[in-house]
Amino acid sequence: MSAKIIDGKEFAARVRAQVKDHVTRLVNDHGITPGLAVVLVGEDPASQVYVRSKGKATHEAGMKSVEHKLDIDTSEKDLLALIDQLNNDATIHGILVQLPLPKHLNEDLVINAIDPAKDVDGFHISNVGLLGTGQKSMVPCTPLGCLMMLRDHHGSLSGLNAVVVGRSNIVGKPMAQLLLGDSCTVTIAHSRTKDLPEVVRGADIVVAAVGRAEMVPGDWIKPGATVIDVGINRIDAHEKGEGKTRLVGDVDFASAAKVAGAITPVPGGVGPMTIACLLANTVTACSRANGLEEPEGLTA
Repeated sequence: MSAKIIDGKEFAARVRAQVKDHVTRLVNDHGITPGLAVVLVGEDPASQVYVRSKGKATHEAGMKSVEHKLDIDTSEKDLLALIDQLNNDATIHGILVQLPLPKHLNEDLVINAIDPAKDVDGFHISNVGLLGTGQKSMVPCTPLGCLMMLRDHHGSLSGLNAVVVGRSNIVGKPMAQLLLGDSCTVTIAHSRTKDLPEVVRGADIVVAAVGRAEMVPGDWIKPGATVIDVGINRIDAHEKGEGKTRLVGDVDFASAAKVAGAITPVPGGVGPMTIACLLANTVTACSRANGLEEPEGLTA
């Protein structure tokens, strides 16, 4: 068996095209331009790359993009004041504070200062609670992207056994809630799970989100299962005796692709969907704020 490759780049391009179409309708029919504000504290190189990518994608979708770059020693008081200002800005529909924050800032406090309706990362405790109780919420971007790809591949997910390997607040837990919402039978597995290989072998859907390079080998995968690999791990060339550093997922792609029915690659799988879903969440937030119809197919 050779798995179907779920092309995240192609899928994300489709999502971004849908977002752009909806933005065009909002602008032409209602005179409303969705606005996304991104706040970056400090000069973390990876965060700077992400912020640039988000700004570029926002502009390409026809939306307003605002970036606030703050010094690494910015006080909590000043950061919270900026968030309050953005909460009260009617032209801003989505607010994203780039994580991680410098150690002197309380991430939970900062995230929960964002208006839940503008929390396009879906990390506010109110959105976490709404998602957990099956109510309308802002959904974290990466799990939302995974759900979109699974729905596209399977159609209905009802009755399927799903194993989420990883229990983070950013991916593992919300992913499990989304799969439950689509009537899967869900197991959350982690480093303390007894006989983890056997647990994973029972899954029709495997979502790997642990941050450990190639932790899940092909012999853990049930023949024909769908594998969504959320991990992005950098393998040092010197460790492996290879010519250059490379990116790999949490799943050993080579062995898993021989067994699975479908699998996402790394890179080019889940990654591109995260920014696409950030744009989708911003458009959804804008539509909700103005009492307008939400974009079809871009929400959970």
